[in-house]
Amino acid sequence: MNDLEDRLGRPLNPAEESRAQALLADASALVRSFTGRDFARTDNDTIVTRSQQGEIRLPQHPVIDVTAVVAIGAGGAPDLTVTGWQWDGLDIVRTAVASPAINLPELWYDDDTGAYPGTYRVTYSHGTVAVPDDVVAVVARMALRTLTAPTLAGGVTGETIGPYSYRTDGSGVGTAVVMTDDDRKILELAGYRRKAGMSMVRPR
Repeated sequence: MNDLEDRLGRPLNPAEESRAQALLADASALVRSFTGRDFARTDNDTIVTRSQQGEIRLPQHPVIDVTAVVAIGAGGAPDLTVTGWQWDGLDIVRTAVASPAINLPELWYDDDTGAYPGTYRVTYSHGTVAVPDDVVAVVARMALRTLTAPTLAGGVTGETIGPYSYRTDGSGVGTAVVMTDDDRKILELAGYRRKAGMSMVRPR
């Protein structure tokens, strides 16, 4: 709320306060969806992802630390804790392609060479104590465009009252928060957009 009031230059009125929290939540969700990132700090997050040529790219930044890497068995093979993995200090965990076979039970090693297809469970911590200022700015401007729109009808960008008329740059603004090309550009230039080609992940 303070971020909105600071940019608006005045306290929110009761009607604005009743909408502001939901608008901020909607704007934050759009930013997370666009960037593929959750900026709040999360400790011991666990993901399941595939390795690409012995490298696991972690999707959430900044990475604080990596605590465990487990190879997931297929066809009844047991999950195995990987030894010898290395974190590059940024967002990549390197693990030798054959590393899950270390200390592998003889039954799996001899009879089921496809028991470990390169899927891993990784536990790591990521995020920041405070959301970056540029992300806060984008979320606040998205919420404010909707909060201060002259009408709740989407697509209305101007209004005329007697001899006085004006236009706004909030095309499409109504009851829903929208992300503009300028918002996207700010996030992209700041490096928050996840690059194409990263390993697919899902929480587990």
